[in-house]
Amino acid sequence: MISAHITVLGRVQGVGFRVNAKRRADHLGLNGWVKNLPDGSVEIIAEGPEVYIEEFIKWCRVGPSGAIVDKIDVERKPAKGELSGFQRN
Repeated sequence: MISAHITVLGRVQGVGFRVNAKRRADHLGLNGWVKNLPDGSVEIIAEGPEVYIEEFIKWCRVGPSGAIVDKIDVERKPAKGELSGFQRN
């Protein structure tokens, strides 16, 4: 189990990024949360099996239709197992 702290930059607010990220995370069985940041980026914490985290990161590089992802920053580390479910904040 790993944790990924993901920051997605580009045109990622107002395009359904958070709702679709939650759907994707729920589909993959990941725990964590997603929220908009004041600078226009989206921040995500996701925990789960490495293979599913990597699939989720791959999705984040594209996002939903309407999103224009310019860059994502990812920091991986061992999961603490403190999160339950996936929340959209």
